Amino acid sequence: MTNGNEELRQLSGSDFTSLGLQQIAYVRPVSVDAEGAKGFAVHAADGTQLAVMGALDLAHAAILENDMHLVNVH
Repeated sequence: MTNGNEELRQLSGSDFTSLGLQQIAYVRPVSVDAEGAKGFAVHAADGTQLAVMGALDLAHAAILENDMHLVNVH
C-alpha cells in the first residue's frame, strides 16, 4: 500500500466529498436578463456558480484557462 492510498483511507466523509472540487467544472445554459437573453453559467463540482459567459465556447475556454477539467453532466 502506498502512502497516498493510506492518506485517502484517512479522509473523513466530508473531506472525501470535496476531493477535486477545485479542479472540476460544468456549464449550464441560463437566462441572463428579464428579456430572456441566453448565457452559459460555469459551475464548480458542488454546484456553486463561478461565472456567466455569453457564449458556450467562452465558458469552456474559461474552465480550461483556470486549469479546471470540464465534465459532462447528464
